[in-house]
Amino acid sequence: MNPKILLWEKELNEITAQFKSSFGHLSEEELNRKPDSKTWSIAENIAHLIKINESYYPVIKAVGAGNLKLPFIARFSFFTNLLGKFILQSVEPERKKKIKTFRIWEPDTSQTQGNILEQFEKHQREFISFMKSTDGLLSKQTIISSPANNMIVYKLETAYEIIVAHEKRHLNQALEVLQR
Repeated sequence: MNPKILLWEKELNEITAQFKSSFGHLSEEELNRKPDSKTWSIAENIAHLIKINESYYPVIKAVGAGNLKLPFIARFSFFTNLLGKFILQSVEPERKKKIKTFRIWEPDTSQTQGNILEQFEKHQREFISFMKSTDGLLSKQTIISSPANNMIVYKLETAYEIIVAHEKRHLNQALEVLQR
């Protein structure tokens, strides 16, 4: 197995544990509290992570089945590397500037009901399992398109790096909500 998968699995498990230890004691009402109209609640941050990660399933399944139609620019590693690096930098946990998400990734308020932390923990286990199943695609340096826009292309490896960094970023944002 690709050693990067093991590293991402470790990081995702650590993120899950941090979410549980930081927010597991909160009530549903506290998880859904919004400090202001422009800030997502802790539950919305978690729902957003689930939604964005799951949006990758169809894309990765399609590329694995040989059914993903990539744009012409996907043939040029310069573009795929540039776009991947740009997206990764935009979601780095240390980056303070907020960026608006694509509409398809906005949290669904119905997802924030019930035990969102249990949903997240279950999702993380499923996502890690799915990621492990793509080991062969990673070894081929597979290119995928973003679930939000098929003109945005990058390596599958970069997609997983983006997902891990993005989860860390939203953990930080949820911690900020807790402090407000």
